[in-house]
Amino acid sequence: MCKHLVVFEREREAPVHPSSHGCLECLEAGGEWVHLRLCMACGHVGCCDDSPNRHATRHYHSTKHPVVKSFEPGEDWAWCYADEEMVEAIRTFPEEAPHRHYAPPGMRL
Repeated sequence: MCKHLVVFEREREAPVHPSSHGCLECLEAGGEWVHLRLCMACGHVGCCDDSPNRHATRHYHSTKHPVVKSFEPGEDWAWCYADEEMVEAIRTFPEEAPHRHYAPPGMRL
């Protein structure tokens, strides 16, 4: 496991607080997303790479915050952009695990 992901197994004592209940940039621009990712450095919520705008990856490129966690119900996997490594589960605080999938405004599930 890379050094960025190890932090979530051993050293983390406080949760990351999500910036929104949807992709922050898509909400501001009226865009749509498929799935959401939570930046584990600052709490930015961005859309996944299957979404048209790929805001989670764009956030990584602009900030160099290496680790995102799925921000989808029942998913605790994490990805390190810097080392291109994934873990199936990281220790998650309740604030970091939504109870439902947040869809873009006007989109029906």
